[in-house]
Amino acid sequence: MQKITPNLWFDKEAEEAANFYVSVFKNSKIGKISYYGTEGQEVHGQKPGTVMTAEFELDGQKFVALNGGPVFKFNEAISFMVDCKDQEEVDYYWEKLSAHPESEQCGWLKDKYGLSWQITPRILEEMISDKDAAKAGRVMKAMLKMKKIDVAALRQAYDQA
Repeated sequence: MQKITPNLWFDKEAEEAANFYVSVFKNSKIGKISYYGTEGQEVHGQKPGTVMTAEFELDGQKFVALNGGPVFKFNEAISFMVDCKDQEEVDYYWEKLSAHPESEQCGWLKDKYGLSWQITPRILEEMISDKDAAKAGRVMKAMLKMKKIDVAALRQAYDQA
């Protein structure tokens, strides 16, 4: 059993969002759906019978989506990093998740619900942690100019003499 489960607060799109994320990530599934009842309605203010939570799993990682109303919104203080093996995977997740082009920078994007994601090729971490500070620095400088990460451009910066 997973010890820590991210709980994502939505206005009223929890089930829709869970279904969307499951459609994007392979090896994913919807879990239990719970509904608001009449108990506590004076506190939660939700119509009885509407979705309260939607459990879902993305490639083995469990999440809960909560319909909590418009009180809280996502911000950049929290993001989910997607480990990508290559440019093809970076491109796939970027196309599926990016919904706010004005927020794209350095491999970060926002989806249609305002949730932030980092779409990161594995090679980036290897290059920026290289013991050769000049190589790592060139890669960092190149990456900071990008919106979506371009693996070929990172390799070019890394290999410069």
